[in-house]
Amino acid sequence: MPRVVVTAFGPDRPGIVAAVTGVLVRHGANLADTAMTNLAGQFAMVLVVEVPAEEHAAALERALSDETTGLDLTVAVRPLADEHEGELAPKGGETAWAVSVYGADQPGLVHRVTTVLADRAANVVDLTTRTIGTPEEPVYVMLLDITLPFGDDASPLQAELASLADDLRVEIHLRAEDADIL
Repeated sequence: MPRVVVTAFGPDRPGIVAAVTGVLVRHGANLADTAMTNLAGQFAMVLVVEVPAEEHAAALERALSDETTGLDLTVAVRPLADEHEGELAPKGGETAWAVSVYGADQPGLVHRVTTVLADRAANVVDLTTRTIGTPEEPVYVMLLDITLPFGDDASPLQAELASLADDLRVEIHLRAEDADIL
């Protein structure tokens, strides 16, 4: 089955997921991979969807926009390129790792961490940030799932992250992912 990527975002309210998935079901679609979240009162979703061969991305986008009008969503549907067909992460040539960052929020924190990762050929496959703690003592948390080329020694990356942690005065932990769990 061909696949499309569906993105939708707008003000958070009950019924968004039900409305969007209802349109998809009526068009013969099946959800493959999804990510959905509420950030600062805005609900965002990214869906990889299997669609019948006769279903065109533009028509599905129109249907989603028309049938969710009352939810004030911005919707886009794009075909997923064939080279990604059947792709799962990590690929055979990669190993899965988790990175966690804890500390005081500061401008450029995400950029600095992801730059070190990119410089070591680490691919970020998932990244989540949240502020936890109390208003008096907030803690910024960043959780990343990454892949490294198979056979790469993670020690140099670990050393660079430790140096960055000292520089930023945060905690950064790198660990191998031993299970593929949601």
